[in-house]
Amino acid sequence: MLLTAYASLAALLAATLGLELFSRRTTAATTTTTNPAFARFQHRFLRAYLPALAADWLQGPYLYKLYHHYRFVEGQIAILYVCGFASAVLLGPPAASLVDRLGRRMSCVLFSLSCAVCCLTKLSRDYLVLAVGRVLGGLATALLFSAFEAWYVHEHVERHDFPAEWLAGTFARAAFWNNVLAVGAGVVATVLAEWLGLGPVAPFVAAIPLLVLAAVLALKDWEENHSPPRALAKTCGDGLRCLLADGRVLLLGTVQALFESVVYIFIFLWTPVLDPHGPPLGIVFSSFMAASMLGSALQRVAVSARYRLQPVHLLALAVLLAFLALFMLTFSTGPGQESPSESFVAFLLLELACGLYFPSMGFLRRKVIPEKERAGVLHWFRVPLNLLACLGLLLLHSSDHRSGTRSIFALCAALMLLALLAVGRLFAIGRHDPELRLPAPQVPPEGPDL
Repeated sequence: MLLTAYASLAALLAATLGLELFSRRTTAATTTTTNPAFARFQHRFLRAYLPALAADWLQGPYLYKLYHHYRFVEGQIAILYVCGFASAVLLGPPAASLVDRLGRRMSCVLFSLSCAVCCLTKLSRDYLVLAVGRVLGGLATALLFSAFEAWYVHEHVERHDFPAEWLAGTFARAAFWNNVLAVGAGVVATVLAEWLGLGPVAPFVAAIPLLVLAAVLALKDWEENHSPPRALAKTCGDGLRCLLADGRVLLLGTVQALFESVVYIFIFLWTPVLDPHGPPLGIVFSSFMAASMLGSALQRVAVSARYRLQPVHLLALAVLLAFLALFMLTFSTGPGQESPSESFVAFLLLELACGLYFPSMGFLRRKVIPEKERAGVLHWFRVPLNLLACLGLLLLHSSDHRSGTRSIFALCAALMLLALLAVGRLFAIGRHDPELRLPAPQVPPEGPDL
């Protein structure tokens, strides 16, 4: 497994680099960065945002390992993960209201503070302290994926009056560096925890300076902005009405709940499946992130003007690949018949599917969900998502470890099959719905005959 992990990481990075170079040759270059004022503004945003993302990724590779190092059994660790998922459901809407009331810049600083305290709790072996840390982690996650982007969008459009079309360029650049940081975080975590022998708590301690840096840069370089407070009940009510009134939104919510709940369960299970066989967990994590990068690069090439595959087609492909990966895992994790190499390949296939899934789902959500109901609809999307993830972990908690893991993967495969049926229905609708398709390429008008 040691050689497999390093070889897989090298091969995936090479494939991703080749595909990125091919994608840039076949994609028309944008001119947004030729504006010096915009380039400076984008740089100010990214240099505070990227350390926050790096700190978040550093906590991924060794979380389960840390709890196991503290002598907690799998059922107890599952409950800690459930605390994180449940807090994401309960704290998501209040966090959005908090961002409006407190201010977006201060909300970004609050993210750094709550995430740093979450990391500090990892130094304790007390189960209650660790559970509180997971709740703080849920709050930090909600702020990370709401406050930073909300601050940027307001400054971009309202204060600086840059063209709205340039938003996509900044978020594409942030997504690229986010993937790079994710891969790098796994390598750094391995160096700290294993090569230097500092143990699984070291990556969490290393994340704290990055969080301090993100907060300091936000306070130094950013100006505060607010938005009128939204009534929480009205936001959720409008979102629910939109969800029930539009069959396309309901289908997207079904696919998201089923697919992403399985991803959350995978985040918990990959360590106990592979760790007994001795791979470097940080390198395995980096391999997962490289596979996801490869999937994202494939998605960009597929929807480019040269190939023009539709996002709904790629969404169907992602769900199908995830189903195949989970089907493999039901056999490779059988009690007494474990095959770690096959499980590792299946996990890589699942991450490749994630790389295809997230940009395709993002495109479709932007097309069918009205902007004013987006926050409420996405909240309702996350409720069944987190509940399914919590239910899966609670079932694992109450079952025998060796047989329970295989049963959970079988359950996840069944959920993914349901997601495939929902995507099939969405695919049928998309054949006659121009909103679910890429816009037609612009053809320059023909000049007059001479």
